[in-house]
Amino acid sequence: MGNRLTKIYTRTGDNGTTSGSDGVRILKNCQEVEALGAIDELNSHIGSLLSAITRDPYYSYIIDIQHDLFDIGGELSMSPLVPAISEKHVVRLEKQIDEMNTMLGPLKEFILPWGAVHIARTVCRRAERVLVQASLEQVVINPFTLAYINRLSDWLFNLARMKNLLEGRREIFWQQRKNA
Repeated sequence: MGNRLTKIYTRTGDNGTTSGSDGVRILKNCQEVEALGAIDELNSHIGSLLSAITRDPYYSYIIDIQHDLFDIGGELSMSPLVPAISEKHVVRLEKQIDEMNTMLGPLKEFILPWGAVHIARTVCRRAERVLVQASLEQVVINPFTLAYINRLSDWLFNLARMKNLLEGRREIFWQQRKNA
């Protein structure tokens, strides 16, 4: 791959616009750009997990997810011309979730979220909401991308539980407080 960026700043976005995939200037707060930003933010949070789990058995899975999220960004930029996410991506996450579930006990209570994995999970849920909103506003979203992001939040939930299990931490169950 040659030099894609010879200059990081261009000054062309100083007026609150950016180039769409067709080269037309669009506002930076339009739903297409919001969707791209949500995926970029999610990818950054997923990346932050890597700094804490360099020897984790899920490290390579997280790298795959980061590549998928980068592909989704490309897909959103070129949509609908270049679908990057397919059913096989969704199935891969489902298999990994099932694999984790074989080691986790059944969840009979709500657990309190904590740590970077749960932050990534909630950012993933927000990204999903942004994608749904964008689809309502005429941005073409690949249905497999929506399914992937939905499954990814489930995957992250299981990863948080697996980290507790692997690191010997107990899950803290939510308890309804009455007149606390």
